Amino acid sequence: MSGGKSTIFATIASDAVGWRLDRALAAALPTLSRERLKALISSGEVLGPEGAPVRDPAVKALPGAVYEVSVPEPKPAHNEAQDIALDIVFEDDHLLVVDKPAGMVVHPAAGNFDGTLVNALLHHCAGRLSGIGGVARPGIVHRIDKDTSGLLVVAKTDVAHEGLAAQFARHSIHRAYRAIVAGRPNPPSGEVDAALARSSANRKKMAVVEPGRGKRAVTHYRTLRPLKEAALVECRLETGRTHQVRVHMASIGHPLLGDPVYGRSRPAHREVLKELGFHRQALHAAELGFVHPVSKENLTFKSDVPSDIQELFGMLSV
Repeated sequence: MSGGKSTIFATIASDAVGWRLDRALAAALPTLSRERLKALISSGEVLGPEGAPVRDPAVKALPGAVYEVSVPEPKPAHNEAQDIALDIVFEDDHLLVVDKPAGMVVHPAAGNFDGTLVNALLHHCAGRLSGIGGVARPGIVHRIDKDTSGLLVVAKTDVAHEGLAAQFARHSIHRAYRAIVAGRPNPPSGEVDAALARSSANRKKMAVVEPGRGKRAVTHYRTLRPLKEAALVECRLETGRTHQVRVHMASIGHPLLGDPVYGRSRPAHREVLKELGFHRQALHAAELGFVHPVSKENLTFKSDVPSDIQELFGMLSV
């Protein structure tokens, strides 16, 4: 390493005949994504066998040839690293799975510039982030609301970020939530296929809209246990839109208990919620499954429902 850069020598595979250089280098260097390599080639950071920069990502690679790739040290992220305890369920060189507590914001934004999951991850992963797009930051490929608890996966490398994002785009990620809803769904299981978009009345809320006016959203639900004028349900996401479970369940007359935005407490629940000091939507991301973007292993994780939702469940049990 010199001048704030690390140097990698990549040998092009003998069967990469006719391949573009960016594709061939991505195959030879699995820790760097093709998009990252395109940027490095275009900026003159890749030297060909003759020692001259190759600036065209589309040029044909030379099978068996050795290319020199200079990778600048990742620029520091703008967000501050903070020593915040995390429940790490799984971690390797490419990604990690976190069990997020309720009350923690995932990404810094207006009103929440610190104390977020990203701030915590910058501290936890210090020196071990390869640089998403050239910046030392964790790759947030999906989010869960501040007051929703549970599992989410975070990329540590470009290749993991790219691979996970592709799985989310294909809707092949397995995500199942546990929720306590008002009333008992009838039928006890079903599907909500309703497009979502920002509410025209309140831009902080999402709303069900006509197909074509928003993004398609599909939630599969099933009742796990009937409760007092309520039910414990599992909601499996086919898509992953903002506030999807909360809006979809409210749209069929079964809002989540404690939801300050989309729900309205029934008299039967009001005193219970007050007694427990329960001030969030009763929603937990309990299951997460995906294919590891590098090892190609099928990974599945489960998280127990946190104590506050367990207490609410106990108070409402029949």
